[in-house]
Amino acid sequence: MGAMTRYVRLLSAFGRYSLLNEMAFRSNFIIKVIVEVIWLAILLTFSKKLFLGASGELAGWSEPQYFFFVGCYFAMEGLVETLFLENCGEFTELVRTGNLDLYLLRPIDEQFMISLRRIDWSTSLNVVLGAGVMAWALHDMNWRFEFQRVAAFAVIFPCALGIAYGFMLVVMSSSVWLVRNQSLLEMWWLVTSLMRYPKEIYRGWAEPIAKFFTYALPIMLVVNMPAETMVKAFAWENVAWMAAATIIVLAFSRWFFLRALRSYRSASS
Repeated sequence: MGAMTRYVRLLSAFGRYSLLNEMAFRSNFIIKVIVEVIWLAILLTFSKKLFLGASGELAGWSEPQYFFFVGCYFAMEGLVETLFLENCGEFTELVRTGNLDLYLLRPIDEQFMISLRRIDWSTSLNVVLGAGVMAWALHDMNWRFEFQRVAAFAVIFPCALGIAYGFMLVVMSSSVWLVRNQSLLEMWWLVTSLMRYPKEIYRGWAEPIAKFFTYALPIMLVVNMPAETMVKAFAWENVAWMAAATIIVLAFSRWFFLRALRSYRSASS
């Protein structure tokens, strides 16, 4: 319990320090927030346009259900960008310059320090905006409160965040061998673009893609499963599946990260 409290206090300190840095350049912070709001407006406009030519449903999703999906995606993307993206993106530079040594010598867990040392507060608003879109969609579909759905969502959503973090950690760790992994980071954006749409749209020749990224590399579960649980099909088996997938992904990413550190050659070597 003492160790857990210590890491919570460290994360709080990281958050305060990052916020002070953001406030030192307030104009830049405000512009970044405005860009995120514009991006959500474009995303909602595009989604609305899709349903103008549809007969009430799109791949089995009604319009309110699909907008809940969009809100879930935006909130999840906001959490990933706020907590992990900047840290993982800078890992390559730490390896290249040898500055990674400074983090490995500190008496705290290396993974915690490297992946959570900076909080990008400019994207934290995405979580609130995404939650607002989800609430609006639930109101629009006259959704009635069901405790089991809410409880399942409360479990599945953090699991989905864990899966996204695990994949990002693996991509980040590969920098130890590749030094410059810009192409892999671009691949990360390509893969995460699959999260933006329901898996039901991948039909015909694209169905194997959906199955691969659902069962082999379960990145499509990150948004699909929480959204489905809340507004479509509900089954406790899905909760167990998400929990198992999260444990496997996080365990593998932890092993891969530690394996990468063992291969790292410090600046002094």
